[in-house]
Amino acid sequence: MGWDFSLSRSINAMIKTTPFIVTRMVVYFGIALLYIFATGTGGAVGYGVTSFGDGEGAGAFYGALFGFAGASGVLYWLREYILYVVKAGHIAVLTKLYDNEPFPEGKGQVTYAKDVVQAKFKEASIMFAVDQLVKGVLKAITRLLGGIAWVLPIPGLENLMKLVNSVIRMSLTYVDEIILAHAIRTNSDNMWATAREALVLYGQNYKSFIKNAVWLSLMMWGLTFLIFVILLAPTFAIMALIPGDLGFWSFIIAFILAWSFKAAIIEPIAMFSLMQVFFEKTEGQVPDPEWEARLEKASDKFRELTKKARDFVPGFGKDKDKLSDGPDTPAPDPA
Repeated sequence: MGWDFSLSRSINAMIKTTPFIVTRMVVYFGIALLYIFATGTGGAVGYGVTSFGDGEGAGAFYGALFGFAGASGVLYWLREYILYVVKAGHIAVLTKLYDNEPFPEGKGQVTYAKDVVQAKFKEASIMFAVDQLVKGVLKAITRLLGGIAWVLPIPGLENLMKLVNSVIRMSLTYVDEIILAHAIRTNSDNMWATAREALVLYGQNYKSFIKNAVWLSLMMWGLTFLIFVILLAPTFAIMALIPGDLGFWSFIIAFILAWSFKAAIIEPIAMFSLMQVFFEKTEGQVPDPEWEARLEKASDKFRELTKKARDFVPGFGKDKDKLSDGPDTPAPDPA
């Protein structure tokens, strides 16, 4: 069965985009340090507040929880910036590398990526809005397909099916980034329309994408778990320097550090691998009207994407006519 991507090509692409890998490492390991600092400081303060009387530092856990929640809040407000500056820029450069096209003369990777992202998405909020709609449609596609039942129908094994469906949902984490890559790769200025097109292409080729996404997910999380185990000992040693019983938080911090490594290095490898599959499988294809009709019926996010594509340019012209609302009759199930 195997997979349809080249890991060596993906790793080589990471080497060629070292500036972005370094940027990702600074950002994501910076996030990990923020969690360590906030959790450790909160734990120390909580311990100090409750160390008098009969408390015996019992507040260390709750202080650490408060610090962890604060760091999570900061990360929540930075999510648009991370998508716009870190991920989108890397996607733009990787798309250029995929097509073996040279960068414009006098422009480095970072400058080129900044120009492309700003040209396609005028501001972070626009890209974030596109990304959120794409994620909503992807969830609808997963529900529409019934998960693994379309790929490996195994009657009577409901618990196994639920487990495998969970793996599939987890494996589709990076499909929204592939949709953004498709939008960046096209010459259209209407990101809503190109994202819509890419979602239909994804739906009509779902078997190939799910198979490869599952392989990548198993590889990625297996490696992340190994990193987590390796980091446990040094994390416990660091947290032991903070007063109070923070053993539980040592596991949390080790996981965050492993997640940072995954986000900085492993995720772009998986994303470029899936990018290979998407571009190769959809080469020369056009959106299937049956799948358009399915998505129009199944997803309000897809209908919103269609509306935004229509309204993007006044008098959308011939392209506007292509964005049909789908036939009134239900489309047949995919084979």
